[in-house]
Amino acid sequence: MSAETESRRNEIEKQNASACPVIQAIDQIGTPWRMNIIYALREGEKRFNELKRATGARSKTLSDALDELVDNDIVARRMEEDAPVAVYYGLTVKGEDLLDVLAELDEWAQDWGEEVPDGLNPHLHES
Repeated sequence: MSAETESRRNEIEKQNASACPVIQAIDQIGTPWRMNIIYALREGEKRFNELKRATGARSKTLSDALDELVDNDIVARRMEEDAPVAVYYGLTVKGEDLLDVLAELDEWAQDWGEEVPDGLNPHLHES
């Protein structure tokens, strides 16, 4: 590898490192399904089927997205083992803090993004 190529690679790595925390944050929440789940949980705990109805996700899609959110400590999974067994999902403190950030992003998107067609999810900052 030439010295010029090596220098350019080091420059790119340096730039990427400064953006790294933002990239990591987006990686934790950055799918539409994960965002829909976070939005659906803003008012409190929900069971799996409640989340399924609220998001319109298929079971596998919802399950995979919930697993990622639980792994990233954005959503907590709570199980009640009394008959019948019930599993609840709710936002962690980290997830609740994220709601404020997403509300700001929503505001930015309203100012600078395309108009949202009628019938889609309401804005994050509306409760």
